[in-house]
Amino acid sequence: MRMAEANGAGAPVGASCRSELAVELGDLELANPVMPASGCFGPELAELTPVDTLGAVVTKTVFAQSRPGNRTHRITEVPGGMLNSVGIPSRGTTVFRDSGLGGYAGLGAPVVISIGGLSAQEYWQVVDELGACEHAAVEVNVSCPNLEHGGATLDTDLDAMTHVVSGVVARSTKPVLVKLSPQLHGMAAAARAAQDAGATAVTVCNSFPAMAVNANSRASELGNGTGGLSGPSVKPLALRLVWTAAQAVDIPVVGCGGIGSADDVAEFLIAGATAVQVGTATFAQPDVMPRIIGELPALTERLGAERIADLIGTLTIRSEDWQ
Repeated sequence: MRMAEANGAGAPVGASCRSELAVELGDLELANPVMPASGCFGPELAELTPVDTLGAVVTKTVFAQSRPGNRTHRITEVPGGMLNSVGIPSRGTTVFRDSGLGGYAGLGAPVVISIGGLSAQEYWQVVDELGACEHAAVEVNVSCPNLEHGGATLDTDLDAMTHVVSGVVARSTKPVLVKLSPQLHGMAAAARAAQDAGATAVTVCNSFPAMAVNANSRASELGNGTGGLSGPSVKPLALRLVWTAAQAVDIPVVGCGGIGSADDVAEFLIAGATAVQVGTATFAQPDVMPRIIGELPALTERLGAERIADLIGTLTIRSEDWQ
């Protein structure tokens, strides 16, 4: 993987925390590597936490048309995390645009717009209709059911994913991130396909398919039956997928899955991520991301690095003679 160069590269020791923590996703410069995962953080939390300290904010996934999402129950706790089957409700691009990007535009952090679609044309329509809005990047959620190809998630069909992503890249003037699913038979192949389609970075990864059952009622806990598992229990799985993707591509990887501390961030960066997204942890701790950011300078120093970007991709695989 190509290490992302930080802003202020070569800056002397004692440079500001912004330079020490800065990372780059292509042309997108972030003051630090921490941002929320799509759907896990809304503008209403600005009253509880200093959002302007985040490297970026990622919006809930936007579709061209309004959609209600899945039936209840949509979220349930499980050991080591939570299951969600929200179904990505969206009010459509017109309402999103006219409401100041759903309220994200005034938060004081770069805005990454997550886009979805049930067809290639819908993805492209969202990009076209939001192109004039002020934003920093686009994240293509290719984990949406692809109704044109039997309902499978888009990233399980690499030809279809390439078709969508290349079309988004052609229409967007901003960096394009591609969010991949853990359901893939080959993460390396999917990451390379996204890179070949022109993606600026890949986000690894979305939640893991799972189920919770209530023995007393003999019913599923979620109204949709199955959902996505997230939280601390998936971190080892996500770390491996991040490492796999980072070995396969020359574009940055954004790591996501079970992150709740500064040490977690360091682990993902060492495994090959350039930036990270925090999801489930924000539900119990709305201030978790600013707290993590505040701890990163000391952690960087403790790990013997001048800048957080110096940690990226430095993983050594333990060998028998390693002590």
